[in-house]
Amino acid sequence: MGIEAAVIGSAVVGGMMQKKAADKQAAAMQQASAAQLEASRQAAEEARFRPVGITTRFGSATPQFTDGRLSGYTYQATPEVLAFQDQLARLYGGSLQQAEQATALQPQFQQAATGLMGLGQQYLAKSPEEARQTYLQQQMDVLRPYDIEEEQRLAAGVFGRGRGGLSVGTGGQPELQALAESRRRRDLQLAAQAEQAAQQRTNYGAGLFTTGAGLLGTGYQTQTAALSPFMSQFGAAQQLEETAQQPMQIGAALGSSSSQFGGQAAQILQGGATAAANLQSQAAQAKAQGLAGLGQGISDVGMMYGMRQQPTTPNNATRMIPGLMGYTSSGNPYQYGARGTGGGYSS
Repeated sequence: MGIEAAVIGSAVVGGMMQKKAADKQAAAMQQASAAQLEASRQAAEEARFRPVGITTRFGSATPQFTDGRLSGYTYQATPEVLAFQDQLARLYGGSLQQAEQATALQPQFQQAATGLMGLGQQYLAKSPEEARQTYLQQQMDVLRPYDIEEEQRLAAGVFGRGRGGLSVGTGGQPELQALAESRRRRDLQLAAQAEQAAQQRTNYGAGLFTTGAGLLGTGYQTQTAALSPFMSQFGAAQQLEETAQQPMQIGAALGSSSSQFGGQAAQILQGGATAAANLQSQAAQAKAQGLAGLGQGISDVGMMYGMRQQPTTPNNATRMIPGLMGYTSSGNPYQYGARGTGGGYSS
């Protein structure tokens, strides 16, 4: 029983040392994990956006924090800027009324433009040939009474002097021949005038359209021009507001730069912490492996001691220690021989 106690004791001691080594290794890994987590927290804190409060000639800005985190940003214009804004507000209030009055005039522009374009449509409704014929007919209607009067006067003179039957060559009566020649020249002149009149009618109709469109555009231009003072004054008020916001923009830019550099520092910090945690974990693993090896060595020494102290029987059978190495097929528990390959001793 003394030999068995020694073997069992050495196994127990070895097992306890191996467990202690495993516990040390687990504790070291937990410590390294906690260190790396803390490094990550510090890195995140360094990289956090931190805007700053700024005051300029035209205003000031102050960041608002809740539980250490940015929750808002307030800015305040200087009294001088606020006074300028109030003055501009009074000005662009009246300018907007002027723009409304110009808008109310637009229907009148539109009505006049529509009339002009409708009149132009009437002039352009006829083709050039129709326009020529209309002109000729109008001129002939005007000249017809004078032609009749002239014909009557000529007939009275010719027949009164007894020249009604006079005929010269193939031309016939001289006075009537002269009248017909005069009428032909007049008709040719009227035809040329009709062509020119048709062109003038077309150009005049197109001009009416152009004038109407221009008048309509003038109405819109009037509205734009009337709105321009309001836009200029309101834009100046907006520029003053942006000027008052400059401290907030400067503070945000400084905070962004600080966060950027803080992020670089955080990367360095986290890299160092990660490297240190890895080295710590490796050292702990080496120490735990050494302790585990020592425990295994103690257990092996106890086993070897127990094997050397076993008595030998004539049939060379070896007694096996229950629970450690197993039994052989021999019925004598006090004999031993050479180490077998099946986890026990054989004869």
